[in-house]
Amino acid sequence: MLKDFAKLETFLIVVRERSFSKASAKLGISQPAVTQQIKYIEEYLDTKIIERKKNGVKLTKDGEKLLTIALRLERAIVTAEKETMKIIKKDFSFNIGASFTIGNYILPNCLGNIKEMIKNDVFVKIDSSDNIIEALIEKKIDLALIESPIFKDNIVYREWVEDEFVLFSNSPLPKTVKKEDLLTFSWICREWGSNTRRIINETLDDVGIDCTTFDIKGVVSSSTGVKHTVLKSPKFPEESPKPTVAILSKYVVQDDLVNNSLHESKIRGCKLKRKLYLAYLKDRKNDAFVDTVSSCLMCNKNLG
Repeated sequence: MLKDFAKLETFLIVVRERSFSKASAKLGISQPAVTQQIKYIEEYLDTKIIERKKNGVKLTKDGEKLLTIALRLERAIVTAEKETMKIIKKDFSFNIGASFTIGNYILPNCLGNIKEMIKNDVFVKIDSSDNIIEALIEKKIDLALIESPIFKDNIVYREWVEDEFVLFSNSPLPKTVKKEDLLTFSWICREWGSNTRRIINETLDDVGIDCTTFDIKGVVSSSTGVKHTVLKSPKFPEESPKPTVAILSKYVVQDDLVNNSLHESKIRGCKLKRKLYLAYLKDRKNDAFVDTVSSCLMCNKNLG
């Protein structure tokens, strides 16, 4: 078993996520496959290592011992990967495809680390999730970072980071707003058909909020455009009878929230969240560069 670290990696992710289903999403494999790999380890060691509980999983005493060993092996493998990359001296550009929010606001935080890890240039293509996946299939890029999985049989998807949408305005807002308050705002929205607008509409609809009743002041085709439109809108109450608001990824507006040029509010009883994914072709699963870049991204999730 120790020759096949993938099973121990599955064990580590189950422990970290405290869930077989969440581990499945992180690894890009089915939940039965995760269960089978844990069962293989238990049969190999002839002992129980994980107990499933209602609120997650719990390690047995032998599971705690295995965790210590697996963490030691993981650290050694990471070190070995870095040394191996020094040996593989290929002169090329590693091509990453990223959807707009990821490419403009998230990926720049870790590009330097990626370049340092692979000792090569990194080129980033920014486009819609649909076009990025097509570029991956056509082998024009090595790795895709997208906002919504577009499932294809020959692609491995792995959950990467969790993104949260925030309601914001260039005017001060209450810390929390009620559903009925949303009707008192002027709205700037993404265009119909965008992944951002689809998720927002579906999530609000689930809690009984009908977005078609909003006072929509403008529709903009990019998140950056939405943000700048709100920034330049008349301010309430001095210049406008009501605040101009929008909902976007926290990554798009976090710097503006910090410097107080924008102001955030929570919608009572509503959590606007989504998962972001990395994806690569199945035939690149054992590629040293794809594996190294994927590992680098998976280890750098605190990108705010």
